[in-house]
Amino acid sequence: MTQDNEPVRFDTKFAVLLRDGLLPWQELNVTAFLVSGLTAAVPERVGEPYLDADGTEYLPMLGQPVLVLQGGEETVTAAHERALGRGLRISVFTADLFATGNDRDNRAAVAAVPRSRLDLVGIGVHGPKNTVDKVLKGARMHP
Repeated sequence: MTQDNEPVRFDTKFAVLLRDGLLPWQELNVTAFLVSGLTAAVPERVGEPYLDADGTEYLPMLGQPVLVLQGGEETVTAAHERALGRGLRISVFTADLFATGNDRDNRAAVAAVPRSRLDLVGIGVHGPKNTVDKVLKGARMHP
């Protein structure tokens, strides 16, 4: 049994890795899409709805932090391969998706390119903390 004031520890980690050179609006857009994929894949990590002091209810969010990192193209590509090699399910965002406007076209754009040629601008990953740390080796915290 834990006390309400004890620090919360997580055995897993959520992280988004963005490629260097994105415009600010692109960083935000890519992060939002990647986190939505992670949330859909791990719904049990969603917390309870929020209530303000007046009793107004707000939607629940992930129950643990999401780290946002960045790195060069090589770092993102290597992290993508390491994540898949370790059996982690990941979300991906390719440069082609900036030109689409809906989920159907997004999926078609990814499906049209072999894995080794995806122009990755970001990946989202969730898994055991140590595994995620190894996958993201070489990335740095987003400023």
